[in-house]
Amino acid sequence: MPIVRDVSVTLEMEQVLRRQGIREHSMPRLEITALLYELLASVNDLHLLEPAITYELHLITDVRHDQVCLENGTVLYGWLLPSLLLSARELAAVVCTIGPRLEKKVAYYFGNKEPLRGLLLDGIGSAAVDSLAQKACQFMRHEALSRGYQASSPLNPGMPGFSISEQWQLFKLVPAEEIGICLTPLAIISPRKSTSMVIGIGTEMPTWTQAEVCDCCGLKQTCPYKVTPWRGDGVEPKSRRT
Repeated sequence: MPIVRDVSVTLEMEQVLRRQGIREHSMPRLEITALLYELLASVNDLHLLEPAITYELHLITDVRHDQVCLENGTVLYGWLLPSLLLSARELAAVVCTIGPRLEKKVAYYFGNKEPLRGLLLDGIGSAAVDSLAQKACQFMRHEALSRGYQASSPLNPGMPGFSISEQWQLFKLVPAEEIGICLTPLAIISPRKSTSMVIGIGTEMPTWTQAEVCDCCGLKQTCPYKVTPWRGDGVEPKSRRT
């Protein structure tokens, strides 16, 4: 039951702007930029981030065209799963959160008729979750290397081909409650600024860039937050291996 709390979450302005729906070639008004920097400073000053990661590794017994079977009897369903997990030996179930403080501050701003501050801070929180998820993937790559393996890219419930309802099974695999995370009746994570994922551990594991993940999303034509090739990852997209 590994739990990691000493995590440094890096917030780059490029990530923050993307999470505000501001395109890479667009320039926000100076007053918006100034307010973003003020809010970023308040995140540190008010200790609004309480990052935490927990994960568990489970042996995989079988991977079929739309499911992954684990040694403990749990089965995860979704046609997307074999694309990354076909050759995996183990499955890492991972959940992470920045905690409830930022979310409460957002609610405070909206409740006090400061919707712009609330909206911008909410976007900063989303960028923080993105950064934390990247750190969680780094931890899993190190964990895999320590076992002589590689780690695949993550898959998140809610992606096309991996239903959000699979959160219920995923949360049986990892002690999310130990870091203050639970599921609502609709399988939504609470606190909202949290995320979950599964990662394959094995030899020659396939990986995707974030741009490739965005490209397979059903909202790719309209999503204001998507990462496009050549930007965001900082690398050219790799070919998917399935």
